[in-house]
Amino acid sequence: MFHLGKTIVSEQILEQEFVCNLSACKGACCIEGSAGAPLEEEETTILESQHAAIRPYLRPEGLAAIDAQGTFIKGEDGDWETPLVKDKECAYVTYDSKGVLCCGIEQAYNDKAIDWKKPISCHLYPIRVQKYSEFTAVNYHAWQICDDACSLGASLQVPLYQFVKEALIRKFGSEWYASLEEIAKQHRDS
Repeated sequence: MFHLGKTIVSEQILEQEFVCNLSACKGACCIEGSAGAPLEEEETTILESQHAAIRPYLRPEGLAAIDAQGTFIKGEDGDWETPLVKDKECAYVTYDSKGVLCCGIEQAYNDKAIDWKKPISCHLYPIRVQKYSEFTAVNYHAWQICDDACSLGASLQVPLYQFVKEALIRKFGSEWYASLEEIAKQHRDS
């Protein structure tokens, strides 16, 4: 672990190689687990305000879950998250013609129907961020459903922090990311 500004960062994000392999996993992180995607407080307002523009991109099952539960819910841990369809997939999940999961929010963004890409927790994954009173922890979340992503990342020699560069800059800013790159270089050289 190392300090970077007001964050404490796991060295695993420098060392772990990772590139999502959707052809292998089909987007399993959107349907596996027991909770929806974590949402930051300000994201609940964004999701609520842009919901009407997102609706046309969603499946009937997702719409029914959202209509019944709301655009976001309070999870068992007390944090905000996306609702689930029958306690399984995220209500915002869609499928492409090959059966690969896609994000309806991101599809709306790509079509310029909204100006918000998707929840930062999804954009950062497999990095998980936990805010504490004095600092924010930035950690790698190892999950066996991502084994193919680790293998692909290793074959392409892409470190995790580079794979999620756009999301890290979105979350922490370009100066923070430039400092992270410098630390990664020093880490490699040592």
